[in-house]
Amino acid sequence: MFLFNLSALDAAAWVVGFLVAFTIHEAAHAAVANYLGDPTAKFAGRLSLNPLHHLDPAGTIFLLLAGFGWGKPVPVSPNNFANPRAGNLLTSLAGPLSNLAAALVLAIPYNFLLAPNSSASLFLQTVIYVNIVIMVFNLLPIPPLDGGGVVTALLPPHAAENYNYYGPILLFSLIGLEYIFNIGILWKILGPAIDIVWAVVNLATRFGG
Repeated sequence: MFLFNLSALDAAAWVVGFLVAFTIHEAAHAAVANYLGDPTAKFAGRLSLNPLHHLDPAGTIFLLLAGFGWGKPVPVSPNNFANPRAGNLLTSLAGPLSNLAAALVLAIPYNFLLAPNSSASLFLQTVIYVNIVIMVFNLLPIPPLDGGGVVTALLPPHAAENYNYYGPILLFSLIGLEYIFNIGILWKILGPAIDIVWAVVNLATRFGG
């Protein structure tokens, strides 16, 4: 199990990081959808910062076993948007952008209030890192990830329907190949992007020295 291979501090930091990242991410989807005219997520109780409202049982189990998980998808009814394409696009982007915002905000106390390499600073560093990872991963242009939602919002309806159908097959095939054969396809894509975002957050807030 992924978490059981870590120290107690590191395991706690990963759990808190994922809870913070998933909660902010999914609540941001719900908030933007509601603001743009679709109250579906609000009526489903997803316009909340309570992590229990956003945890997915299977995603939580995968997190414990493999260090990879997901939150419960936020329900969206595009027909409630004045402009369904724009509404889908903005709602999709809200999640990753909320994780970027969280990383930037948390980087301020990390940089200015905590002693370097202290337990508290290392804990917060992990929480920041997890938010960046969740942001970058969700921006992959493959449904059902948020990047896929952006792509389908820009495609013609028939192409978007096909892409939404085949996207999850492609995504879980990539994840399966990653874990079964350890060939590193996903990390070769995600790693450089994570490094870039980390550098941007570092530059913007000077965290990490």
